[in-house]
Amino acid sequence: MMHGSLDNLKVEVDMLAPGAERIVGKNPPLDIIARDIVFGEGPVWDTHGKQLFFVDIIGDTIWKWKPGSGLEVVLKPSVKADGMALDLERRLVVAGWGGRTVFRIERDGSRTALADRWQGKKLNSPNDIVVKLDGSIWFTDPVGGLYNVGMVGNDMQRYLDKQPVFRISPDGKEMTLVIDDIVYPNGLCFSPDEKLLYVNCSRERLIRVYDVKSDGSLGTGRLFYQYTGPERGVPDGMKCDVEGNVWCTGPGGIFVHDPAGKVLARIKTPGHHPTNFAWGDDDWRSLYITNIGSVVRIRLNIAGVPSR
Repeated sequence: MMHGSLDNLKVEVDMLAPGAERIVGKNPPLDIIARDIVFGEGPVWDTHGKQLFFVDIIGDTIWKWKPGSGLEVVLKPSVKADGMALDLERRLVVAGWGGRTVFRIERDGSRTALADRWQGKKLNSPNDIVVKLDGSIWFTDPVGGLYNVGMVGNDMQRYLDKQPVFRISPDGKEMTLVIDDIVYPNGLCFSPDEKLLYVNCSRERLIRVYDVKSDGSLGTGRLFYQYTGPERGVPDGMKCDVEGNVWCTGPGGIFVHDPAGKVLARIKTPGHHPTNFAWGDDDWRSLYITNIGSVVRIRLNIAGVPSR
């Protein structure tokens, strides 16, 4: 599933609005982190260990990469893991797409299930996951894994009539359904002050934004941006930078939106289809991009919101 030569991979930035170069730069330098990754996803930077965690969904592996020492397997098989985040204790929490579960990897390598059912019914296929500064865990639960042959094991039955976004309380004892008005919720992220939650929809190619209330509930969602265009790519991975700009995969690359939704720029990695990305390195100005086929890193002029 490699497309083109990685050695000729160049970053192109287009749709530049006035002032966008201050954020993106003109020709961001690119480094190749990993090759032969069938379907990269779920990147998250661990600042304590100075390392990147990411998954290969089809390859059924959670990997970590450290500058100077390269790639190392964290978990294989990984129940076709997808999105990942770090909790307040810097442990990996994982949206187990194929395993239809959300779990945490403990320090000793063991796994703790955090969620696998809603009101007694098995989850769909958890996709993306974020941890708020209060310790609550938020994840999307679309049905995608159920319709990909071999991804979720023997039980491909759909039990929930919704494709929700869920919130697990900081103590892990309560799970609440916080959003059920999105056709296919995929990526999600908080604004820098965590007063806004952005959730995108792969099917309708849009981003919705919700006000976050102090009790963990959400206000009514509103449209942030709707993508058009013939290029390959849908809203999937999504993150914010420190100025509140929203970065999201979309048709033809990674889009950069200002806090009002206006497109500032699009970052294209020709021949490779970006699925997700994460800010990283000591200054949080590197963008690690997972693709179908590879994982790469580019340097930018602005810092992202730290993963932990």
